[in-house]
Amino acid sequence: MIKLATADIVLIIAYFTLILIIGFRARHRREGGVDDFFLAGRTLTLPAFVATLVATWYGGILGIGEFSFRYGLSNWIVFGAPYYVFALVFALFIAKRVRQTNLATIPDKLYASYGLPSALVGALLTFFLVSPAPYVLMLGTLVHMIFGGPLWVSVVFTAVISVIYLAKGGFRSDVHVNVAEFILMFAGFALMLFFAWHAFGGADYLQKNLPPLHLTWHGGNSWQFIMVWFFIALWTLVDPGFHQRCYAAKDGATAQKGILVSILFWIVFDFLTTMTGLYARAALPDLPQPAQSFPLLAEQILPPLAKGIFYIGLLATIMSTLSSMTFIGAMTLSNDLIGRWHSHHNRPLSPKALTQWTRAGLVITALWAVVMALLLPSVVQIWYAIGTAIIPGLLVPLLLSYSSRWKLAPGIALTSMAGGSGLSLLWLLAGQASGGGYWLGIEPLYPGLLLTGIIAFTAMALHQSRRG
Repeated sequence: MIKLATADIVLIIAYFTLILIIGFRARHRREGGVDDFFLAGRTLTLPAFVATLVATWYGGILGIGEFSFRYGLSNWIVFGAPYYVFALVFALFIAKRVRQTNLATIPDKLYASYGLPSALVGALLTFFLVSPAPYVLMLGTLVHMIFGGPLWVSVVFTAVISVIYLAKGGFRSDVHVNVAEFILMFAGFALMLFFAWHAFGGADYLQKNLPPLHLTWHGGNSWQFIMVWFFIALWTLVDPGFHQRCYAAKDGATAQKGILVSILFWIVFDFLTTMTGLYARAALPDLPQPAQSFPLLAEQILPPLAKGIFYIGLLATIMSTLSSMTFIGAMTLSNDLIGRWHSHHNRPLSPKALTQWTRAGLVITALWAVVMALLLPSVVQIWYAIGTAIIPGLLVPLLLSYSSRWKLAPGIALTSMAGGSGLSLLWLLAGQASGGGYWLGIEPLYPGLLLTGIIAFTAMALHQSRRG
């Protein structure tokens, strides 16, 4: 339990109120149909694109605190560098192509390229990939630390407060709120780092008070452990949030430039968070729950008002991703599962019905996230499980769908999607059930990716040989 001055509590309550006001007031004055509800009318300018992408791609802030507390600078290697690389790849080779399709979701693209079965499997994989469970858990934990009470009450409260305004304004509300959250997350951590430096000193203090491995690039982790996180960073290429924002950009150039600018902001924010994590480890070496390192460091060094601003920065960082992932999950249920099934059978849903199903999807997605958060109370564990099981199925078929030459046949695409994710999930569950490590000592992500690649590229080779 942490202690807040009255001024801090007032600031936090004001933050929640401000988010709700912005979210509810962001709705377009005229009805713009499904395109407006899902993608803000495809009108995102460069500043809005950058603010919403930066804010929503960095929601795992307590997980970052946990990892940097345990492993030091390697946080930047594991959760920073690989994502910059693949974000750059996305910007240079994918962003403009995504925008040119004029679609709305990843399963839309799978349907256009491979047909209904692959689109439905892709929709299921997408729904699990965007699960907001890690962010519900982090936000609930933070609110629990601030206000006390049962953890499950905090989890449910934060899930509701983070998504309720989306039912009215859709993606436009999400973007407007993200702009405010973008400003607050940087302000909070910049303030924290300033006070940490003022309280403890600079590099000399960290060098004297940190374990030596914390100042190495690997943090004591094995190369295979670090390498698997580089592969999990492939998540970037199939991330529905990246795709949604590219679909919503006013043009392809905006999407490409927006990602490039976002990388610079992520580098700055990673510096702020990693350094804060190092100060937390140096100042609180015996902390039993590293996921609470950021809040408890704030408890030790921040005065009133500054503490409230920092907690708002934490809340904003998490809520931005939570709301975005929940909305994409709701779109997946409404547009890519229910709507796709109806359209395929010549009974397309009306725009009003599709919007209503999306609102119902918000409730379903939020409930699913709450259940997962309470069953798997580790942010890093949830990230690892989702990334390991889902990425192998989506990566190769989705990327190849943008190539007219290498695009897979529908049956091959479906087989590679189901086989890749199925094998990685089986490998993951078997390893966890045995308690003795994974089969052959191999991380589950690798066999799924290998199987998907073998299926896809064997099929392409056979196709090319027949053409020759």
